[in-house]
Amino acid sequence: MASSSDPWVREYNEASRLADDVTSMIADRGSLPQSGPEIMRHTSAIRRKITILGTRLDSLEALLSRIPPKSLTDKELHKLQDMLSNLKSRAKQMATSFNMSNFANREDLLGQSKKAADDMSRVAGLDNQGIVTLQRQVMKEQDEGLEKLEETVLSTKHIALAVNEELSLHTRLIDGLDDHVDVTNSRLQRVQKRLAILNKRTKGGFSCMSLLLSVVAIVFLVVIAWLLIKYL
Repeated sequence: MASSSDPWVREYNEASRLADDVTSMIADRGSLPQSGPEIMRHTSAIRRKITILGTRLDSLEALLSRIPPKSLTDKELHKLQDMLSNLKSRAKQMATSFNMSNFANREDLLGQSKKAADDMSRVAGLDNQGIVTLQRQVMKEQDEGLEKLEETVLSTKHIALAVNEELSLHTRLIDGLDDHVDVTNSRLQRVQKRLAILNKRTKGGFSCMSLLLSVVAIVFLVVIAWLLIKYL
C-alpha cells in the first residue's frame, strides 16, 4: 500500500542524487587549471546545480508541510525532517564554499511567512512602545537582508565583468595569432619564390658549365689529333 510520504521520498532521492553530482563536480574541479575559461565554465555549472538543489529543497519543505499529520507517526515525521535538515546542511556547505551568500539568504527571504507568524505571536501582549521597538527591530533585520542581497548582486556583477575581461583577452590573443600567421605565411611565400629562382639559376649555370667543358674536351682532342698527324 502506497504511503502518503512516497512522493516526498522520490523527490528527496532526486535531490540527493543532484547533491552527489555537485560533490563529484567539486572533486573534479581540483584537476582543472587554476585559471582559464575551462574552470570558469565548470564553476558556473556547479553554481547552477547548487541553485537548482536549493529550489528542490524548498519544494521538499513545502511537500513535507502538506503531508497529513495522521498519515505518519511522530517517529516517521522526525526521520523525514532529519533527512531534509541534513541535505539542507550539505547544500548550504557546498554553497558556502563557492561564496554563494544568496543561497544562505534563501531561507531568510523565503521564510518570511514563518517569521510573520512568529511576529504576530511576539506582538501579542505588547504595549505601544513595545510594538514600536519590535517594528524597528524587524526593519533593521530587513535592512541587513537587503545589504546582503546587494552584496550578492555586486559579487555577481564583478564575476560578469571578470568573465567579459577574460573573453576580451582571449579575443585579442586570437587576433594577434591570426596576424602572426599571416605575416609568417607571407614570408614563407617570399622564401619559396626565392628558392625557385635560385634553383632555376643553378640548373642554368650547370648546363653552361657542362657545355663549356664539352667544347674544351673536343678542342683538346682535335689538337692532340693534329699533333699526332703532324709529327708521325
